[in-house]
Amino acid sequence: MAGDGIIWAERALLPSGWARGVRVALAGGRVASVAEGARPEGERVGVLLPAPANVHSHAFQRAMAGLTERRGPGGAAAGDSFWTWRQLMFRFLDRLTPEQVEAIAALVQVEMLEAGFGASVEFHYLHHGPGGVPYDDPAEMAGRIVAAAEASGIGLTLLPVHYQFGGLDRRPLVAGQARFGTAPEGFAALVEASRGHVRRLPGDADLGVAPHSLRAVSPEGLALVLSLGVGPVHMHLAEQVAEVDEVLAATGARPVEWLLDHAGVDEGWCLIHCTQMLPRETLALAATGAVAGLCPLTEASLGDGVFDGVRWMAAGGRVGIGSDSNIRISLAEELRQLETTQRLRDRSRAALATESCSTGRRLWEAACAGGAKAAGRAAGAVAPGLWADLVALDTGHLDLEGLEGDAILDGFAFAGDSRMVRDVWSAGRRVVREGRHVRREAVEAAYRRAVAGLRAAL
Repeated sequence: MAGDGIIWAERALLPSGWARGVRVALAGGRVASVAEGARPEGERVGVLLPAPANVHSHAFQRAMAGLTERRGPGGAAAGDSFWTWRQLMFRFLDRLTPEQVEAIAALVQVEMLEAGFGASVEFHYLHHGPGGVPYDDPAEMAGRIVAAAEASGIGLTLLPVHYQFGGLDRRPLVAGQARFGTAPEGFAALVEASRGHVRRLPGDADLGVAPHSLRAVSPEGLALVLSLGVGPVHMHLAEQVAEVDEVLAATGARPVEWLLDHAGVDEGWCLIHCTQMLPRETLALAATGAVAGLCPLTEASLGDGVFDGVRWMAAGGRVGIGSDSNIRISLAEELRQLETTQRLRDRSRAALATESCSTGRRLWEAACAGGAKAAGRAAGAVAPGLWADLVALDTGHLDLEGLEGDAILDGFAFAGDSRMVRDVWSAGRRVVREGRHVRREAVEAAYRRAVAGLRAAL
């Protein structure tokens, strides 16, 4: 997984646009130089692209995939929702060990890399043992996420989560939430302990903070998190109708309104989901420079709603792409879902394209730029000085045959899946070769051992 070497691409997407015969030299995990019209040498690829960061993940939920497709008590009349989905998650949490979390997270990261992501931002709120009993090391579980990143080679931004209450009325956490709970007086110590683990990773790793949501963190708790001066800052916001109703009833303002009035939201923030915004809120939040962390596959799975991507991007809003619950980790499918939901809502085509930029190109560049910003990572483009987060597509794939320029990205986003991904580098570390992670076999075997019997117990 060394971070030095030379990659030569027949075609590459550079900040200036598409170029041919591109020589990319790597040194210390960064892009050292880029030259167009160069002679072939080093590792030769067909199409080279910047690899976006995955901006939102709860790694442990990967092991829940396929287990939640039933209605809760009361059937259809009860209106099944995210809130019944959570009950399964709580039962699942009762059984998870640190060793299992490490194995699950490693598989998640391997699948992210094989999907074309170059880095991962882990929204980490599983802190304690069953019943909320602290581990001897308060950052035991953070250490397990870090250990997974050591195994996978992914670039990691770890976000310890502050999670105080079960709602705006400051009700105590229910039993299923006990492993998440953090008190203001202990959160700073948790962050510092997590930092100690992150220091084990290569220099591209980073640490941020995550006040979970307005439902789970008091205004005082939010102020505490921000006072630590650790960035980036991520937060769930305006995800569910029930959340909007609760915040409005408790504060007299909708979630986006309240946050903009009470916190210094700027480009250092990433707000996750934001599927329940009014047009004026969309424009106001976009103007702050904050990234909208979108997870279209999970948002569809949970019935969250449709993000107003057309209005947001027209206003210059930044976008990052995440996989959230990790029920399906696919960069191509996340991009496709984002675009197709806009088409279904507006009864249009090419909703996010512009006159000068195709849909695939616009989404890819937005995900790369927004992902880098949300991860606090100097990446997002094939340019000197940036971390070498790179992905090479398989130009021999049937659905890329004969495609040039932006059509390559359109083919990936609308006809493709992870099988189009040939090679991936994360900060120059060669982690995927010919479509397969270099440690896939060992990581997959550890995952199988970890979840044996876990699912059946639910």
